Formats: sequence, structure tokens, C-alpha cells
Amino acid sequence: MDRFVSTFTNKLDAKGRVSIPAPFRAVLERQIAHASQGASTSIYCYPALDAPALDAGGESLAVTIDGLLAGLPDYSDERDELSVALYGDVQLLAIDGDGRIILPESLRQHAGLQTHVTFVGLGQKFQIWTPERFEERRQRAREKVRETRKLFGLTQRPINAAPGGAGPDDAASGHE
Repeated sequence: MDRFVSTFTNKLDAKGRVSIPAPFRAVLERQIAHASQGASTSIYCYPALDAPALDAGGESLAVTIDGLLAGLPDYSDERDELSVALYGDVQLLAIDGDGRIILPESLRQHAGLQTHVTFVGLGQKFQIWTPERFEERRQRAREKVRETRKLFGLTQRPINAAPGGAGPDDAASGHE
């Protein structure tokens, strides 16, 4: 499965046009090729729910959103709220022949985009940030991972431990 990975910074022109990084365009093109008929050369883009950034992606992002919604009861408040927050603010942005999109003013305002944008791959989707805000976000993420990485080791079972049981070294070390 294709993933959006890496980080790229591109210039945003006065009309709100920006080039999508070539590796991201390649992922989008493969998604379009594998999608059912009627798939377009557009991306889904909406204000991130918890950051001054934009969430964006292709058909796999739409499928993921559909899956989230499908897990909620029809006509429930939770499903309606999530639908409004995600699909209600989505803008379909056409990709032109040069691989550019035009970011509407409302999206640029939400993310504070002015002269440059940073595209950040997040697997099934990507985000669009101002370069400065993304650097702050990246630093916070790295600090958080450094703080919590010890937890990753505590939650993993030793390779030669039996499921639900003690590992071979537990008896010798006095742990039960």
C-alpha cells in the first residue's frame, strides 16, 4: 500500500497555488488508478481538527473517513458531528497539469499560510503547515517520543516469552 512519507517545503504564490511534491503526486496517481471509475484528479483537503494545519489526501483518505463513520450508528450525534467536522469542511482541490493545487483563502487562513508551505507525510494522508509551525510540531513530537519510548519497551513481550506467561529470564531474576 502506498504511503505519504517525508517532508517537503514549497513556495506558495500570490494566487494561492502550490506544487504538490512529486512523491505525493505519485501516491495520488496510483490511488486514482486503483480507485473505481469516476475517481478524479483532485485531493480532499480540510482544516485539521486539532492543529493550525490542513489535512489532505486522496481516495484512501476518503475510504478511511468512510470507515470511521461506518463504525458509528446511523443518525447518531457522534456520526453527524464527525461528518460535519470532516466532510462538511472538505474542499476538493483540482490538481492542474503542472501538479499544483490552489489553496482557497479559508484554508490558508486556518493554517496561517502565506509564502511557503510544508507538506508532511502521515501515511494515509498528509498535512500542510507553515514551515515554522511544523518545526515546532516536529520538536514536540520528538520530545514526546523520547519521553514515552520507555513505555514501548515495557509493553512488549520478550521475544522468547510464552504468550501470557513469564519469559525464561523471569524465574532467574525473581520476577513472577
